[in-house]
Amino acid sequence: MLPKLDPLLHSELRLAVMSLLAGVEEADFTYLKEQTGATSGNLSVQIDKLAEAGYIAVEKGFRGKMPRTVCRITPQGSEAFCAYVKALKKYLSAGKN
Repeated sequence: MLPKLDPLLHSELRLAVMSLLAGVEEADFTYLKEQTGATSGNLSVQIDKLAEAGYIAVEKGFRGKMPRTVCRITPQGSEAFCAYVKALKKYLSAGKN
């Protein structure tokens, strides 16, 4: 039987954000927006969903006079992301047996 895929991570944009954050210590909103090609509004909504789930930590502040939002993957988010990738690998290898 195949494992369930985390529906929160099964969204293309949320998966992209988690993938980017898994490889860095932190990333700001502008970087995530550029890398994903998402609109500001959509990215903001998806970041909020990930933060509400405890998968990422969001820090809002300023760099000079400019607002700056920085995201970091949490230990819970890292664990969920690894479990998702592991489950997805099982899906991909299921047809090879």
